[in-house]
Amino acid sequence: MQKLVECVPNISEGRDRGIIDAVTAVIGEVEGARLLDVDPGADTNRTVITFIGPPEAVAEAAFRVVKRAAELIDMGRHSGAHPRHGATDVCPFVPIRGVTMEECAELARQVGGRIGRELGIPVYLYESAASRPERRNLADVRKGEYEALPRKLGTAEWAPDFGPNEWNEKTARTGATNVAARGFLVAYNVNLNTRDKALASQVALDIKEAGRAKRDAAGAIVKDAAGQTVLEPGPYRLPACKAVGWYIPAYERAQISINLVNTGVTKPHQAFEACAASAADRGARATGSELVGLVPESDLLAAGRYYLRRAGQSAGVPRRLLIETAIQSLGLRDLGPFDPAEKVIEYQAGLVDGPLVSMTNRAFVDELSTDSPAPGGGSVAALCAAQGAALSAMVANLTVGKKKYEGVWERMKDLAEEAQALKDGFLAAIDDDTAAFNAVMDAFGLPKGTPAEAATRDAAVAAATLKATLVPLSVLERVPAALALAAEVADKGNANSLSDAGVSALTLMAGAEGAWYNVLINLAALRALPGGGGDAGADLTDLRARADRALAGAEAAAGSVRASVRSRLAG
Repeated sequence: MQKLVECVPNISEGRDRGIIDAVTAVIGEVEGARLLDVDPGADTNRTVITFIGPPEAVAEAAFRVVKRAAELIDMGRHSGAHPRHGATDVCPFVPIRGVTMEECAELARQVGGRIGRELGIPVYLYESAASRPERRNLADVRKGEYEALPRKLGTAEWAPDFGPNEWNEKTARTGATNVAARGFLVAYNVNLNTRDKALASQVALDIKEAGRAKRDAAGAIVKDAAGQTVLEPGPYRLPACKAVGWYIPAYERAQISINLVNTGVTKPHQAFEACAASAADRGARATGSELVGLVPESDLLAAGRYYLRRAGQSAGVPRRLLIETAIQSLGLRDLGPFDPAEKVIEYQAGLVDGPLVSMTNRAFVDELSTDSPAPGGGSVAALCAAQGAALSAMVANLTVGKKKYEGVWERMKDLAEEAQALKDGFLAAIDDDTAAFNAVMDAFGLPKGTPAEAATRDAAVAAATLKATLVPLSVLERVPAALALAAEVADKGNANSLSDAGVSALTLMAGAEGAWYNVLINLAALRALPGGGGDAGADLTDLRARADRALAGAEAAAGSVRASVRSRLAG
């Protein structure tokens, strides 16, 4: 699995397209780095750049972005609505796949050190790369913004982690750069039907995690014993949420500008609803929202499910429909077009559907019919299982809303979601199976001219063959759960779709038996290897037993559904 890191540098230029293009162009010069998104804002005078790649490539591209921005942007002339520290204001590294947060923190330290050493730019580390607790929060590091740097630089308290601790002609031009390792941050703005910045600021104080300044009965700000302002949570406080209110002339409206620093805790739809409630308290209305940069697919899926469930509808629909529901419900087209293909990070990075799943039916079957050994039976078995799960979801959805079946609506909604999740897992296995077979072929192609090479090749073949065994086994072991759903929709679902429930069970059983065949043939291949496949580090007897148990469970379940459906259809 390729290691992937995301980098999201924000540069202090959002108006001059020539400068923006010149800065982003350096990313394409680094092999392995892939530019995903460029999101400029004229009123903020800031551009959010998103790119992805292996750690080494991302580190090099990030350094080049900071270097080019420092050459082209003069902070002494900069103004904009967004807080900023330097020509490249922030440069965070985000683990995406196969990379830990600590590895990203080390990457931040390496790049930060190089920026300070080679470019002479003061660098402050924050979030998971922070060198001290008081610098973990970006707002604390950037307090006073660029204008505060002349009095901060040169002091022991504000000595940067890397680079010069002095205000001079060069640092006056570049400002400081804040480098971090952090989780995926979603930059999200909620639009209001007002031009009133003060109202937007009050909404921001209502929702942000830090809260607002506490006031006494006379309206004075309360201080603690150390003289620090005492904060109290707002009525709609959201954890892992930072927010400010501002007015954007280009939109002729105020916005709440939000950073969701952990969408596992607070998701965009929760922020939207909190803003809407707070605005309504003040007689205003949230008209929509905008995503700055990219968003994880899971955040939009969660929003789609939330709004469908709130409307009493089934959320057991394909991802495409969940995302469209999210777009409409959050008003993500309020200010302009919104294309998920451009805004969802997994889609931009090609991390969702593989090449086989993305094919048309005709293209897939045509490819299947050639003399190429992959895709083959394993991929077809996974496809059969996916079709079976999809049919169960269909029957459940056709049951919801029908008065005759009101007593099972809630269960059918849940069942449809379960079936959709199984369907997506089976679909992923279509490409996984073919990729596993190709990996086996690649391993057989390794050199074996010396004893050492032969041993390395044998181990690689064993490992690849084991993986080629585990993919169909994963399909097989999930089929009984899918068949339980088929049995339930056949028993309790819309009777007009009884035949569809029957076909669901048939295709699931085809997927199970097909997967079982593939497990067995790969186990035989493992046993035929030198050492009986022992280099793979797996208990082959246990794998066979697991496969047999899953097949037996599938046969029993499918047989029961088949008998019931046949009996009822025959009258």
